[in-house]
Amino acid sequence: MFLTISTTGSPERPATDLGYLLHKHPGKAQAFSTSHGAAHVFYPEATAQRCTAALMLEVDPVALVRRGQGKGRGGAPDAALAQYVNDRPYAASSLLAVALSGVFRSALKGHCAARPELPEQARPLRVEIPALPARGGAELVHRLFDPLGWDLVRAEPVPLDERFPEWGDSRYVRLVLEGELRLADALRQLYVLLPVLDDAKHYWIAPDEVDKLLRAGDGWLAAHPENALISSRYLARHKRLTQSALERLELVRLAEADGSEVEELDNAVDEAADADEPGGASEGQEGPVPLAVRRRDAILAALRDAGAQRVLDLGCGQGQLVQALLKDPAYSEIVGMDVSVRALNLAAKRLRLERMGERQSARVRLLQGSLAYTDKRLAGYDAAVLGEVIEHLDPERLPALEYAVFGSARPRTVLVTTPNVEYNVRWETLPAGHVRHGDHRFEWTRAEFRAWAGSVAERHGYGVAFVPVGDDDPEVGPPTQMAVFTRADPDTTTDPDTTTDTSADAGTTTDTTTDTPKEGEAA
Repeated sequence: MFLTISTTGSPERPATDLGYLLHKHPGKAQAFSTSHGAAHVFYPEATAQRCTAALMLEVDPVALVRRGQGKGRGGAPDAALAQYVNDRPYAASSLLAVALSGVFRSALKGHCAARPELPEQARPLRVEIPALPARGGAELVHRLFDPLGWDLVRAEPVPLDERFPEWGDSRYVRLVLEGELRLADALRQLYVLLPVLDDAKHYWIAPDEVDKLLRAGDGWLAAHPENALISSRYLARHKRLTQSALERLELVRLAEADGSEVEELDNAVDEAADADEPGGASEGQEGPVPLAVRRRDAILAALRDAGAQRVLDLGCGQGQLVQALLKDPAYSEIVGMDVSVRALNLAAKRLRLERMGERQSARVRLLQGSLAYTDKRLAGYDAAVLGEVIEHLDPERLPALEYAVFGSARPRTVLVTTPNVEYNVRWETLPAGHVRHGDHRFEWTRAEFRAWAGSVAERHGYGVAFVPVGDDDPEVGPPTQMAVFTRADPDTTTDPDTTTDTSADAGTTTDTTTDTPKEGEAA
C-alpha cells in the first residue's frame, strides 16, 4: 500500500521544506507501528528543486483478521481463506487513511513549530496512488476531487490482466492529483476520500466518527456537491450518523453564506428559557400565567380564526408550539423549521418523535433551514408563524426574511410576534436599557413594529392587523405585540415546483433518515 507526495521548489523556497511540513527528515527512513502493521516514511528524492515523500504501509493480514472482529472486507469475507488472501495489503483504503492521520498528524492539523509560516502557504503538489479501489470508477473519482481545486485529476483504470484486455478493467485506478494547495488541505481530503472511494472501513463506526469527518472536512466538505455521498460512505451508510453529519454540514454552509459563526446560528437555549421571562411564573408553578404560554395561546387562537390546517412554525426552537399544535386534530400538517441543530434535537426529544405512532408522526416534520433564503419546502401552506424570531436577526437581514416568507412561500396567513420594548420599564428585574434576551439584535416600539409590518404588507399584497399579547398597559402597551397578516388573494396558492430554492438539499427532516445517493454502480 503506497502513496507519494511530491513538490517542486527553488533555492529561495526549497522543495525540501516538505520535510518540515511532514515533520519527517528527508535524510532518514523512518518506521512507525500501527494497529495493522508497519508504516514506513522515506524520500526517494530530496533536492531544492524537487522533493518526494513516500508512505508505505505493510499490512499484517493476521493482525487485520484478529482486530477486524468480523467487520469490513478484511475481517468477514465469504470464504475463510479470503480473510488472509485479499487486497488489503496492496490497495489504498481506510487502513492507509488511518496511517496517514497517525504518521502525519501535525501536518494534517496544519502545525509546524519549526517553520510556523509554512502550513499556510499553498505549494505545487503531486499526489500519486498506484492502486486505489474506486467503487464508482474513474467517473466517481472526478466527481469527488474535481471540485477541490486540483488542476489535474487523473484516474486510470487498472486492467484485470494486461495479457487479457478482453476481461476489462478492475475496480482499481491509478490516481494522480496535481495542483497548488496547502499540504494540510490535501492530506485532509485524502483522509476522508480514500475510504469513501473504497466504500469500506476496517473498524467499527462510532458516533465520534461524525466529529472526525467534520474536522477533516473543515473548509471544503460543506460546500462539496457530493457531501451527502461522502458522508454516507465515510460513515458506512449508518443512517442516523449520516443524518447528523449532513445537518451539521448544512449549518456550516448556512453560517458561511451568512458570514457568521456556526455558534451564532446554533444558539439554542435551554428548555426552560422561554418560561423564565421577567414578570411571570414558570409553567406548572402557581402565580401569573407565563408570557410564553400567553403568546402560544394567542397564536393558537389566531390560527383557529384563520381556519388553518397546514401550518409552518418558522424558528420553531425546541418545539413548544409544534407540541401544542399536535394536540389539536384540526391541524393536518405541522412543519417546524429552525437553523439550529441543537434546537431541532431538543424539539424531537420533546415531541418523542421516535416513539410517536404512525398516524401522528405523519402530521409533523422538523426541518433544518434558514429564513435568509427562499425554500421551496415552505410553499403552499395555510399559515406560517414567526414567534419571537425577527428580533434575533440583524436588521439588515430582515429584507431577506421578508422575501423568503411573504414573497416566496406566501402562506395565506402569517403571524409575527415580537417584544414591545416600551413595556420593558415594567420588568422589575430587567436593568434599564437592556433587552430581554442576550441574543436580541433589536426590540421595537409599537410604532416601529407597525411601520415595518405595514410596509411589508403593502409590498407583498397582504392586509395586517395588530393584536396585543399579555396585559395591555394603558401607558406602554402589551409586553408582546403580534401582527396578523392575511393575503389579499387567499384563493391563490404557490406552486412549490416553481418556487426558487437557494437552500441546500442537505436540509433534512428529523423524523426521516437520509437516503444514500446514487453512486454510479452497484455497491
